[in-house]
Amino acid sequence: MGALGFVGLGTMGGPLAGHLLQADPAIAVYDVRPDAVAALAERGATPCASVREVADRAETVFVSLPTPASVEEVALGPAGLLGGGALKTYVDLSTTGSAVAVRVAEALAASGVRSLDAPVSGGPQGARAATLAVLSSGPEDLFAEVEPLLRLIGANVFHVGDEPGQGQLAKLINNLMSATAMAITGEAVALGTKGGLDPARLLAAINKSSGRNTASEDKFPRCVLPRTFDYGFRLRLMAKDVNLAMAEAARLGTPMLLGSAVTQLWNVADGAGEDGDDFTVIARMFEEWAGLPADGAP
Repeated sequence: MGALGFVGLGTMGGPLAGHLLQADPAIAVYDVRPDAVAALAERGATPCASVREVADRAETVFVSLPTPASVEEVALGPAGLLGGGALKTYVDLSTTGSAVAVRVAEALAASGVRSLDAPVSGGPQGARAATLAVLSSGPEDLFAEVEPLLRLIGANVFHVGDEPGQGQLAKLINNLMSATAMAITGEAVALGTKGGLDPARLLAAINKSSGRNTASEDKFPRCVLPRTFDYGFRLRLMAKDVNLAMAEAARLGTPMLLGSAVTQLWNVADGAGEDGDDFTVIARMFEEWAGLPADGAP
């Protein structure tokens, strides 16, 4: 795959670029935050002054970015990857929705650059431990070439489809289900707490019963009950993802009654929250609606 590059060294991208040092100890890296670039440079990575410099140095470039707009700007903008002198393969680890993935893939293909969708699931902890799930789509031969690199960042690597955007669709479905689990667990735990149940005991029982889910097993015991609300994924990004999922449903003409209700809940939480809030703070909204005190106690 030649020299590697990475753009976007945030909560997810920083650890993932670090894992790729195993394949290319001098991986070219860029982020808008100089300190994030410096942290990788201290480990041997090649610091770049711009997105375009990464594409001029690296044949295979990974991106991990927060929004669809940022992905389009990095891939296709005037100073973006498109037009880079070395770029041959583009791998998007972000969650952008299929429309952006298709537009980017088509524009890059016109310049002879191949694209692979590879959004990831597993959160910051999974990124640090290289235990993520990777939901890839694109030509099967390209997936086969990139797969060894994807296995450096994820313990579970899937090829879900051959077309651009299909990996994005799979990831948005996953995130909608995760968002639903978080919302219903918040609502249910608030109900139990209002009824006098100890939330820790309630969750311990649920997690050995049929109601268990990723929120009840991990996010609530780790981030909600201790009141740290520090899972590492922003509330605003979860709201973005569920809205993207609803856009996919509209595009495909698929009714999503439960999904729509869940999306409304996340939009309400996002509207009431602060810009940097962790997505686990949605639990506070259900506590407030139940009339519980700010610490979530009965």
